[in-house]
Amino acid sequence: MFDFRLAIACCALVAGAVSATAQETQVAFGAVKADPSLPVEVTSETLNVNQENGSAEFQGNVIVIQGEMRLTAERVLVIYNEDRSAIERMEATEDVVLVSPPDAAEGDWAEYTIDSGVIVMKGNVLLTQGLSTISGDQMNANLTTGTATMTGNVKTILQQGAN
Repeated sequence: MFDFRLAIACCALVAGAVSATAQETQVAFGAVKADPSLPVEVTSETLNVNQENGSAEFQGNVIVIQGEMRLTAERVLVIYNEDRSAIERMEATEDVVLVSPPDAAEGDWAEYTIDSGVIVMKGNVLLTQGLSTISGDQMNANLTTGTATMTGNVKTILQQGAN
């Protein structure tokens, strides 16, 4: 398996600070593989529940925690499955930040599909890994496998001394 962090460190040592642009880049994401069966804890300033469509809208300093994963945003819409027995997915908007230690990503919008452990983040996505950064239009992160793919105007900045 390709070790992105090791590749960054090697390139940085040889070239100092480097900048590269591509359309798609696959990277490791998070040191700990997530368990989508763990409970989801959500805190916010307000909560509005819609019984008709089976959704709940959290607003104001929303924090979502599941295991080691932490997602923050100004608004998170929680959509339940048909029988409303479990969360199907969450949509986060406004100042979205996703942390799966030691990595962090930020963007304009994100959707987390609980069962698959997949988070799709769109809009000015910036992934930080140590001293290095990767930006793009979209990131698809699979928290259960610890991988992510950045697509659309991908720019990578490799810094010397990155881990």
